[in-house]
This record gives sequence, C-alpha cells and structure tokens, in this order.
Amino acid sequence: MSILQNIFSKIIPSSFGNVVGNIKDKVENAAKATKDAVTNHPNESNQANQSNQPQSSTNQNKNNQTNSSNQTPHIDVVSILDGLAKNNPQKLNWRTSIVDMLKLLGLDSSLDARKKLAAELHYQGNTSDSATMNTWLHKEVMKKIAEKGGNVKDLF
Repeated sequence: MSILQNIFSKIIPSSFGNVVGNIKDKVENAAKATKDAVTNHPNESNQANQSNQPQSSTNQNKNNQTNSSNQTPHIDVVSILDGLAKNNPQKLNWRTSIVDMLKLLGLDSSLDARKKLAAELHYQGNTSDSATMNTWLHKEVMKKIAEKGGNVKDLF
C-alpha cells in the first residue's frame, strides 16, 4: 500500500473509501427500509393516497437527483485529526507540518518515508531541501484529501 493510501486509510473511512458508494448504499438501504415499512403496514389511507403517489414520487426523485448531484460527500478531516491530536501525548501541529501529521496518524515520518511520499506525488523539487519538500508535501496531501471528500479547505 502506498504512503498516500495509508494516510487515507487513517483519515477517511473505508480508505479510498468509495465515499460515494458508501452513501449510495446507505440511501438504498434507507429506501428499502421505508418501502418495507410501507409494504408491511398497509392501511386505508395508504390506498387512498396511491393516486397521488406517482406524482409525488416523481417530484421526490427529481429533488433527490438534483440534491445528490449538487452535494459532494465530505468528511470532517479537521475534527478527526483534532480528535487524534487531543488524545496524543505529543503536541503535534498537523495543520502545517507533514511530519507531525504522519506522526499523528502513526505512520513513518522519517526523511526517507517523506522522500518516498514525494516521489509518489511526483515532487519535482530537490528532496535534499527538506523544508521546501515538507511544505509542498503537506499542501499536496491536503489537496489529495480534499479530492477524496475531506473537508480541509480552510487549511490551504
């Protein structure tokens, strides 16, 4: 598993967590449960409302399609990492330091590991300039987390 995948697996549920797939499954399960509840509890008012049901279902489906296409799944990464930091005996500044972020996640934060992460993310700079590389790595990792649905936009 790549270093970036390891980072995702520590922050984002189900890692490359097909976040959209997880949400889709939850919606489908909720829809099935609702259908089962209606099917298992028929009553007179249910039969009386059947003439209205296709129109409201159609409108509801249109609303759901509009809402789902406008919503990007997000994971509150800041809260997750703040929670980890609160419970960590070291004072780690994960918001600006890739080294501290890796430590917080229990991952290898050595220079060699960071150079491997830089290669994985196609860093074009000089890996001997670790300060510049670390700053770039932190920004790139945050961008990648955001691409996976992580809510980190106030951090960069």
